[in-house]
Amino acid sequence: MTHDGAVAPRFDEVWLARHGETEWNVCGRRQGRLDSALTARGQRQARQLSTTMAAVARGGSCAGTVPIDSLWSSPLGRCRETAGIIGAALELPVRVLDDLAEIDHGDFAGLTTAEIDRRWPGVLSERAADKYRWRFPGGESYRDAAARASSALGAVATAGAQRPLIVTHAMVGRMVIALATGGDPSDCLNQTVDQGTAFRLGADGSIEARTAG
Repeated sequence: MTHDGAVAPRFDEVWLARHGETEWNVCGRRQGRLDSALTARGQRQARQLSTTMAAVARGGSCAGTVPIDSLWSSPLGRCRETAGIIGAALELPVRVLDDLAEIDHGDFAGLTTAEIDRRWPGVLSERAADKYRWRFPGGESYRDAAARASSALGAVATAGAQRPLIVTHAMVGRMVIALATGGDPSDCLNQTVDQGTAFRLGADGSIEARTAG
């Protein structure tokens, strides 16, 4: 599948998980490339994901699945901590890919929606009008993230993985889901990528959500 230059290799299947809940998630602050610590709930979510994915890796949680062969993470701390907990259960090393980092929120990073509205009246309406191509001031767009997601999946494939588990973020995760299933990234902007949920992305384009626990 190609869209705006974003191309993804084909895999037997891809698993994707979002990092656990963070302190800034709780208070509604946009993180982007900034970071905040996992909450106690976020750590529990990571442990629950580790149990779920260990069952998948053993073939005991989903008939017909095949073992996970590698574990990949965004470089940001919230993902690396989540991936580390999962990796311990899977007995797999965590491989870090810079291209899996969240969309750079630029000048909006660290701010709440209310703070953005006060400082830049009307800007979020502009974003809603062309959400895929709209770029955060001093940051990135979903279109930029689709290109990075394509690069990340290419690196995973080049390493020989056919059944990888990728731990990343909500926004860039949507782009990974779209590309790994052969979809159009611009059509996946409202794809739910909840914390505490793993997604099986099939070679046939299927998306299966698995809630941890």
